[in-house]
Amino acid sequence: MTVVNRRGLLGAGSAMLAVAAFANRTAWAAGSPGLTTHVLDTASGKPGEGVKIEFSVLEGETYKLLATVTTNADGRNAQPLLTPENMKAGKYQLVFYVGEYFAKQGTVVPNPPFLEKAVIQFGMADATAHYHVPILVSPWSYTTYRGS
Repeated sequence: MTVVNRRGLLGAGSAMLAVAAFANRTAWAAGSPGLTTHVLDTASGKPGEGVKIEFSVLEGETYKLLATVTTNADGRNAQPLLTPENMKAGKYQLVFYVGEYFAKQGTVVPNPPFLEKAVIQFGMADATAHYHVPILVSPWSYTTYRGS
Protein backbone atom coordinates (compact mmCIF):
# COMPACT_ATOMS: atom_id res chain seq x y z
CA MET A 1 0.00 0.00 0.00
CA THR A 2 1.33 3.44 -0.96
CA VAL A 3 0.96 6.25 1.56
CA VAL A 4 0.78 9.76 0.12
CA ASN A 5 2.18 12.57 2.22
CA ARG A 6 -0.10 15.47 1.25
CA ARG A 7 2.18 18.15 2.68
CA GLY A 8 5.16 16.75 0.81
CA LEU A 9 3.15 16.57 -2.39
CA LEU A 10 1.87 20.13 -1.93
CA GLY A 11 5.39 21.39 -1.19
CA ALA A 12 6.81 19.63 -4.25
CA GLY A 13 4.05 21.08 -6.42
CA SER A 14 4.64 24.57 -5.08
CA ALA A 15 8.37 24.25 -5.69
CA MET A 16 7.78 23.11 -9.27
CA LEU A 17 5.46 26.08 -9.91
CA ALA A 18 8.06 28.48 -8.49
CA VAL A 19 10.78 27.01 -10.72
CA ALA A 20 8.49 27.24 -13.76
CA ALA A 21 7.61 30.86 -12.99
CA PHE A 22 11.27 31.79 -12.50
CA ALA A 23 12.27 29.97 -15.68
CA ASN A 24 9.65 31.87 -17.67
CA ARG A 25 10.80 35.23 -16.27
CA THR A 26 14.43 34.35 -16.98
CA ALA A 27 13.59 33.19 -20.50
CA TRP A 28 11.83 36.49 -21.23
CA ALA A 29 14.70 38.49 -19.79
CA ALA A 30 17.37 36.61 -21.69
CA GLY A 31 15.49 36.40 -24.98
CA SER A 32 13.67 39.70 -25.37
CA PRO A 33 15.25 43.08 -26.07
CA GLY A 34 14.75 45.49 -23.21
CA LEU A 35 16.05 46.88 -19.95
CA THR A 36 15.31 45.68 -16.42
CA THR A 37 16.77 46.39 -13.00
CA HIS A 38 16.72 44.83 -9.55
CA VAL A 39 17.66 46.12 -6.08
CA LEU A 40 19.17 43.79 -3.49
CA ASP A 41 19.68 45.10 0.06
CA THR A 42 22.89 43.37 1.13
CA ALA A 43 22.63 44.80 4.66
CA SER A 44 19.41 42.86 5.33
CA GLY A 45 19.84 40.06 2.79
CA LYS A 46 16.49 40.90 1.18
CA PRO A 47 15.18 42.48 -2.00
CA GLY A 48 15.04 46.27 -1.83
CA GLU A 49 11.30 46.94 -1.69
CA GLY A 50 10.11 50.53 -2.10
CA VAL A 51 13.25 51.99 -3.70
CA LYS A 52 12.55 55.02 -5.87
CA ILE A 53 14.39 54.87 -9.22
CA GLU A 54 14.70 57.58 -11.85
CA PHE A 55 15.48 56.38 -15.36
CA SER A 56 16.93 58.84 -17.91
CA VAL A 57 18.47 58.91 -21.39
CA LEU A 58 21.39 61.11 -22.40
CA GLU A 59 20.29 63.67 -25.00
CA GLY A 60 23.10 65.97 -26.03
CA GLU A 61 24.86 66.95 -22.81
CA THR A 62 22.01 66.35 -20.36
CA TYR A 63 19.97 63.44 -19.09
CA LYS A 64 16.24 63.53 -19.90
CA LEU A 65 13.98 61.79 -17.39
CA LEU A 66 11.99 58.96 -19.01
CA ALA A 67 10.36 57.35 -15.97
CA THR A 68 10.23 57.25 -12.20
CA VAL A 69 9.41 53.84 -10.72
CA THR A 70 9.36 52.19 -7.30
CA THR A 71 10.49 48.63 -6.67
CA ASN A 72 8.05 45.94 -5.57
CA ALA A 73 8.45 43.25 -2.88
CA ASP A 74 10.88 41.40 -5.15
CA GLY A 75 13.08 44.50 -5.53
CA ARG A 76 12.00 44.95 -9.15
CA ASN A 77 9.78 47.44 -10.93
CA ALA A 78 6.50 46.09 -12.30
CA GLN A 79 7.38 46.51 -15.99
CA PRO A 80 10.69 46.63 -17.90
CA LEU A 81 12.13 50.13 -18.22
CA LEU A 82 12.54 49.55 -21.95
CA THR A 83 10.66 47.00 -24.04
CA PRO A 84 11.34 45.65 -27.54
CA GLU A 85 9.09 48.40 -28.90
CA ASN A 86 11.07 51.32 -27.41
CA MET A 87 14.55 49.80 -27.05
CA LYS A 88 17.29 52.02 -28.50
CA ALA A 89 21.06 52.02 -28.31
CA GLY A 90 22.38 54.95 -26.30
CA LYS A 91 23.61 56.20 -22.95
CA TYR A 92 21.33 55.90 -19.94
CA GLN A 93 21.24 56.65 -16.23
CA LEU A 94 19.57 55.01 -13.25
CA VAL A 95 19.36 56.94 -9.97
CA PHE A 96 18.50 54.81 -6.95
CA TYR A 97 17.33 56.73 -3.87
CA VAL A 98 19.12 54.52 -1.36
CA GLY A 99 19.34 57.05 1.49
CA GLU A 100 15.57 57.42 1.47
CA TYR A 101 15.16 53.63 1.31
CA PHE A 102 17.39 52.94 4.32
CA ALA A 103 15.70 55.73 6.31
CA LYS A 104 12.32 54.04 5.68
CA GLN A 105 13.81 50.73 6.82
CA GLY A 106 14.80 52.29 10.14
CA THR A 107 18.48 51.67 9.46
CA VAL A 108 20.67 53.72 11.77
CA VAL A 109 22.88 55.90 9.59
CA PRO A 110 24.71 59.18 10.22
CA ASN A 111 23.15 62.51 9.32
CA PRO A 112 23.74 63.14 6.49
CA PRO A 113 23.86 59.52 5.29
CA PHE A 114 27.01 58.29 3.56
CA LEU A 115 25.00 57.37 0.44
CA GLU A 116 22.01 59.44 -0.56
CA LYS A 117 21.75 58.31 -4.18
CA ALA A 118 23.46 55.59 -6.19
CA VAL A 119 23.90 56.78 -9.77
CA ILE A 120 24.69 54.30 -12.53
CA GLN A 121 25.47 55.64 -15.99
CA PHE A 122 25.78 52.98 -18.65
CA GLY A 123 25.65 52.43 -22.39
CA MET A 124 23.60 50.02 -24.45
CA ALA A 125 25.15 49.34 -27.86
CA ASP A 126 22.82 46.56 -29.06
CA ALA A 127 19.12 47.45 -29.33
CA THR A 128 18.29 43.79 -30.01
CA ALA A 129 19.76 42.58 -26.70
CA HIS A 130 18.42 42.38 -23.18
CA TYR A 131 20.21 44.47 -20.56
CA HIS A 132 19.72 43.85 -16.85
CA VAL A 133 21.30 46.33 -14.41
CA PRO A 134 21.05 45.00 -10.85
CA ILE A 135 22.37 46.90 -7.85
CA LEU A 136 23.53 45.42 -4.55
CA VAL A 137 23.37 48.11 -1.89
CA SER A 138 24.07 48.77 1.77
CA PRO A 139 24.18 52.10 3.63
CA TRP A 140 27.94 52.15 2.96
CA SER A 141 28.43 50.79 -0.55
CA TYR A 142 26.90 49.64 -3.79
CA THR A 143 27.95 47.56 -6.74
CA THR A 144 26.44 46.77 -10.11
CA TYR A 145 27.11 44.60 -13.13
CA ARG A 146 25.47 43.67 -16.41
CA GLY A 147 23.20 40.84 -15.44
CA SER A 148 21.21 38.46 -17.56
